[in-house]
Amino acid sequence: MFKYATELKPGNYAIIEVPCIVKSVDISKTGKHGSSKVRIEAIGIVDGKKRIVVLPGSERVAIPTIEKRKAQVLSVNKQEMKAELMDLETFESVEASVDEELKDKIDEGKNVEYWKVENQYIVKRLI
Repeated sequence: MFKYATELKPGNYAIIEVPCIVKSVDISKTGKHGSSKVRIEAIGIVDGKKRIVVLPGSERVAIPTIEKRKAQVLSVNKQEMKAELMDLETFESVEASVDEELKDKIDEGKNVEYWKVENQYIVKRLI
């Protein structure tokens, strides 16, 4: 799925190198013969890194597919910030990275919400 760069709003998701959440969008006015420019500031969903990109307003930006699912924690590796999860609907096991703020709260046997973002898994919150 794609959106034009001028259609993006803060809070939308977009792929800027990696799947990101858009924090701000600044649109410059068109010149006499030119097209508008869009400055997008976004933060990576998985890695948390800030990314800034300037694109033409007519540029199409890819939108990531995000599945939000529930799972039970089977095991936790707090050094690598990874968790082994069992999906509560399909009962498949997946390995997911854990958000920084959840690493002290997550334990075996707890239920969590995880996101599948472009074939990467990340634990987002406890249920």
